[in-house]
Amino acid sequence: MQRCQILLSSIERVKNFVRLVNQYPGQISIVSGPYVVDAKSIMGIFSLNLNEPVTVEMRDDVPAELMERLAPFSICENNPDQQA
Repeated sequence: MQRCQILLSSIERVKNFVRLVNQYPGQISIVSGPYVVDAKSIMGIFSLNLNEPVTVEMRDDVPAELMERLAPFSICENNPDQQA
């Protein structure tokens, strides 16, 4: 599983993020505190506190190139090898 923290601080960023992750197959989740939502669901994302960074979790079946494309949203170093 790969993880990275992102900041979705505006409606436009949320829309762009959802548009991006929907281009990829596989399970992608967003974790915010005790809550886990489908990263492909704009309604799910808007149910979270977006004033704070959230964590994107991608299963192994998600293409590695997605990590590179998430760089504009990322608040952590872009490290495609970062795994947990």
